[in-house]
Amino acid sequence: MRLKRDIGIFGAAFIVLNSVIGAGIFALPGKIAVSAGLVSPWLFLIVGILFLSIILTFAELASYYDQTGGPVLYAHDAFGPLAGFGTGWLIFLARVTAFAANANVMAAYLASLTDVFASDFARMAIITLVTIGLTWANVLGVKDGVRTMGVFTILKVVPLLLLVLLGLQHVTGATLVPGDFHIDDIGGTTLLLIYAYVGFETIGVTAGETSKPRRNIPVALINTLLLTGLLYFLIVLVYISVVPATAYEDATLVDVGRALAGPVGAVVITLAAVFSIGGNLAGSILAAPRILYSLAEHQLLPQWFANVNRKYSTPDHSIVAMGALALVLGLSGNFVDLAIGSSVVRLLGYIICIASLPVIRRNATAEKSERVWRLRGGYAIPAVALLICIWLIGQSKGEDWIKVSVLLLIGLGLYLVEKWYYARQ
Repeated sequence: MRLKRDIGIFGAAFIVLNSVIGAGIFALPGKIAVSAGLVSPWLFLIVGILFLSIILTFAELASYYDQTGGPVLYAHDAFGPLAGFGTGWLIFLARVTAFAANANVMAAYLASLTDVFASDFARMAIITLVTIGLTWANVLGVKDGVRTMGVFTILKVVPLLLLVLLGLQHVTGATLVPGDFHIDDIGGTTLLLIYAYVGFETIGVTAGETSKPRRNIPVALINTLLLTGLLYFLIVLVYISVVPATAYEDATLVDVGRALAGPVGAVVITLAAVFSIGGNLAGSILAAPRILYSLAEHQLLPQWFANVNRKYSTPDHSIVAMGALALVLGLSGNFVDLAIGSSVVRLLGYIICIASLPVIRRNATAEKSERVWRLRGGYAIPAVALLICIWLIGQSKGEDWIKVSVLLLIGLGLYLVEKWYYARQ
């Protein structure tokens, strides 16, 4: 059976928005402000502008393809099966660890609502119920997954816009243009901050279920990320304008909501965080299993992962596998460790994908090249993107690589099993 093209331009935009805006903007402002202080809004904006080079490169890559796979296809076509597998597995791990990290933040925000959710048992129960519920919803069909994200998008964006509108009155010249631009540990701070921008790459994975993907995906990707960067700047600007510097380490956007609108504001922002993270989780479990499906379809993983449900036309085995791994990681990890781990493996995948662009450009047929969303300036933008990724990778620590290596070895084992089985046929 084949996958259905049930994702339109708005569905593609929902996937990008929910893949990017999740726990990051709710969990990071205070953590970044501890190091960057009043420079935090500008750091978010500058990193977003620099990250745009990566996003533009992926926009061109996506315009060459209309099949499910995204990064898997880019690396496979440029460098062969092993590179395709490695890239796909890296991006899959990034989405799984991000799912687990965000599920932990969702549980933490719910705990701030009532003591009923404050225990460790409640945290595990929340993570378990959310993971199983979203897994089942995506097995039932891609339309249900997109509708779920559409609802989450409205429920999280509207409160954030209200927060900005109410908070702008507290912005002063000193907070808008700080006199001191000193940032402690700029490398480590930036590596953590990029967690607020990653996730966009999974839109390419859903190309096989997107209508007119070679046009709709680049448009949704670029426009959504530009608006997201501006929204981040305004949110963090309000945060540092409302929260005193002595409270950065512990204060969240809930405290900003409370300062602006009392207990009602705190509840609204808490619910917005829950819905925002829920939308991000929905986006992850919609896109990430398609990576496993694509790997299996290209005989890079056991064919069990390529199964398509006869009734719902969804890659049900891959969805269940994604949900199971995310549940294990979510119950055993914490946000910061999982967020940094997600960023590290994702950057490795980005490097391979960016490096694949010259090969894909060169090998594209004349007919395909005419319909491609082509970057101007030759390879200047991809070169900047590559340098940014390499620099960010250099900010990681040895302990991050130990955790990543274990998960990479698991994937390599599955890859070898499939190759051994295929060789016997």
